[in-house]
Amino acid sequence: MTAPTRTAVPAAGAAPAPVLVEGRGPLSRAVVDALRGGRPPAHTTAALLKADPWGEDLQLALYLLYELHYRGFAGVDEALEWDPDLLRLRRALEDRFGHALRSETADTPGTVAEAFGPLLVEPVDLSGSLSHHLETEGELWQLREYAALRSLYHLKEADPHAWVIPRLGGRAKAAMVAIEYDEFGAGNPERIHARLFADLMDDLGLDTAYGRYLDQAPAPLLATVNLMSFLGLHRALRGALVGHFACVEVTSSPGSRRLAKAMRRCGAGPAAEHFYAEHVEADAVHEQVVRHEVIGGLLADEPHLEADVAFGCAATVLLEDRLAAHIRSEWSQGRSALRTPLPT
Repeated sequence: MTAPTRTAVPAAGAAPAPVLVEGRGPLSRAVVDALRGGRPPAHTTAALLKADPWGEDLQLALYLLYELHYRGFAGVDEALEWDPDLLRLRRALEDRFGHALRSETADTPGTVAEAFGPLLVEPVDLSGSLSHHLETEGELWQLREYAALRSLYHLKEADPHAWVIPRLGGRAKAAMVAIEYDEFGAGNPERIHARLFADLMDDLGLDTAYGRYLDQAPAPLLATVNLMSFLGLHRALRGALVGHFACVEVTSSPGSRRLAKAMRRCGAGPAAEHFYAEHVEADAVHEQVVRHEVIGGLLADEPHLEADVAFGCAATVLLEDRLAAHIRSEWSQGRSALRTPLPT
């Protein structure tokens, strides 16, 4: 029996669903055509085998398929979230992405102590740090680009990590819920971190619509967001998602401190500065809770997941370093780090 068609049309007062973008290669075009036409994706095995796991085509195809589990797209049948043909394609893309992640992190530490140890010490040399560049010499146009890129995650901040809650128990679950409660505004919709980021974007003169800058986001950025969905949507990867979340929280406070200074130095506006200032204190607390209670509780219950936690941390560092290298490379040559520059 065919499920009734129901497109992503928001209720009165709700934010509109994002607009479906054009594909960037045979795989992402097949996904776009399938979503628009409600038919199986017309891709070939050859296209899958040739796809660069870090490339624009595969990363956009994955992002589009993952987004069906969040807010969907305007005019796209909501029932396609669980379409078996799309799920089969997603699994094939995930296999390529996951293999690349495992290969690139094969030589990284396999214990939590080794994985997180270096992250707990502020590095002496910050020359490769993107937040340090923005703090000391970044320009307002670079801050705007950085915010536009990060909006693909921050406008749904903490949503991907919520997938892990029903997969945890006891100590780990209680601590994870406590952190997520803060991320979602502690009961105040005006303080939801995604709302605070929208306020930041408004200060910077950016469009605050969810998914607005998807078409301008390059593959290295898409990969950082796809990692969260990849880990979150697979129960078998719950340890890796905890490792990812812990890595984000451990590194957030010092980076946020530098970005708050960058916003203040460039006169970005009070809401722009406040978003990062809020994260300096909050994430310093979250870091302790996630390391001692979420990771500690998880490994007390399931010690065999330690290598997965370490992998989640290593994969996060890998993709964040790749993104920072892309942005710094483009900016150093006077070019936009987006696929198309923002209007001035």
